[in-house]
Amino acid sequence: MKISISINGQSQQHDVEARTLLVQFLRENANLTGTKVGCDTSSCGACTVLVDGESVKSCTMFAAQADGASVTTIEGLMTDGKFHRVQQAFQDEHGLQCGFCTAGMVMAAVSLLEEIPDPTESDVRFGLEGNLCRCTGYHNIVKAVMTAARTK
Repeated sequence: MKISISINGQSQQHDVEARTLLVQFLRENANLTGTKVGCDTSSCGACTVLVDGESVKSCTMFAAQADGASVTTIEGLMTDGKFHRVQQAFQDEHGLQCGFCTAGMVMAAVSLLEEIPDPTESDVRFGLEGNLCRCTGYHNIVKAVMTAARTK
């Protein structure tokens, strides 16, 4: 089936099988590999992207379901060569270690800050609970999101 999706502001049309997951579409058809396949069970959040502004685990959605939608991946957050405030905060606060989960964490944090612009630490921890990190212990990730919230 032929689908058309706006990815990071650019319209893309591709023929895909009906069973193609959005994460596969992004990595294999759109060649955007920042979105990771971490667990194949929707447990880890490494595949998190924004679909029409909402945080979505792209391993739980068929690409055909995103037909006509606007998808933002980690590659689409930079503006004029500058990091998005959440990306910058992750760098400044050392909110990553191996980096595998980072794109999904950043995308979930962007969505969270759209919904709750001035979150408490509890809001951040609750908002990111669907994203797993096996390296950091979360302290610096939460710190990064709190810093991004203060940076507008």
